[in-house]
Amino acid sequence: MDLFPPLPRESWAPTKETLHRFLQIVGKVRLAAGVRRNHWWNVPFHLTGDGITTRPSGPVGDGTVFTVDFDFTTHRLRTLTLDGRQVSFPLTGLSVGDFYREFTGALQYLGIDVVPEHPYPFDLPDAARPFAEDDEHATYDQAAVSRYWTILTQVMLVLEKYAAGYSGKTSPVHHFWHTFDLAVTRFSDRHVAQGRSVDPVTREAYSREVISSGFWFGDERSYSEPAFYSYTAPEPDGLQRQPLEPPAARWTESNGSHLALLPYDDVRTAPDASAEILRFYDTAYAAGARLAGWHTDRLCPGGVTDPQVSAPPRPGGRPDIRGSGR
Repeated sequence: MDLFPPLPRESWAPTKETLHRFLQIVGKVRLAAGVRRNHWWNVPFHLTGDGITTRPSGPVGDGTVFTVDFDFTTHRLRTLTLDGRQVSFPLTGLSVGDFYREFTGALQYLGIDVVPEHPYPFDLPDAARPFAEDDEHATYDQAAVSRYWTILTQVMLVLEKYAAGYSGKTSPVHHFWHTFDLAVTRFSDRHVAQGRSVDPVTREAYSREVISSGFWFGDERSYSEPAFYSYTAPEPDGLQRQPLEPPAARWTESNGSHLALLPYDDVRTAPDASAEILRFYDTAYAAGARLAGWHTDRLCPGGVTDPQVSAPPRPGGRPDIRGSGR
């Protein structure tokens, strides 16, 4: 099995555009049904063993608790309730309008009184067209989606390892449905002053200093091909002049700031691609954290906070816990 298979954007662009809107429809229901968390951590999808999930949603202590899962092994959408009822339907052969009607119909059948508050695409070229009227996007290539799912899984494992090297505040590794990327974010916990003119999504997301690292699949407006990325916000002066590794990594300008980029195709066939990707994330983090004055000696290296654990893990990856009294 190719753990980092090729997936140039043009090879699956119609499927990607359809799937992106499928994810936005379900994501907007998650947004409407979930409890708001800091930095919008309630909004993204999480990965499972066969796809992605909203996690359990719904009111606490009352109403119908439900979960929506994309199963990318059987290519179906499942909506399940806490009492065991479920509705599922295939993802293949549906337009976005068909998917919207099937999904909202499943919610209604299960007695789930939740609908997207704004049933339109977010930050996409057809943002003025309701999902229910979109018969243009109707491509679902199962082989391409399987490659997308394989890449998501492998990048998640790399990001989990990267996240484990930081003992400060860090987000989960999660899949954002609005931008179609997978990311984890480290925080310095220093407040960032933002005026009322800043939109509420940005105010919440960047209310603290952050260094965010992730992977996206490419789009028409920014970087067109799949790539690993990192950015620091607010961006410190001189960030774009800091060294990056491996050699294929580079800084690129984006909307007046700078992104560290490592093209997917430049690293996916490396003898140890995961190690190269980790090198990229580590050097990009070090560049931003050093210039922004983060306490890197306190927060890195190592994310373990138990002061009694000083020796490296034993073979097999398990720490020696004999001193715990068990």
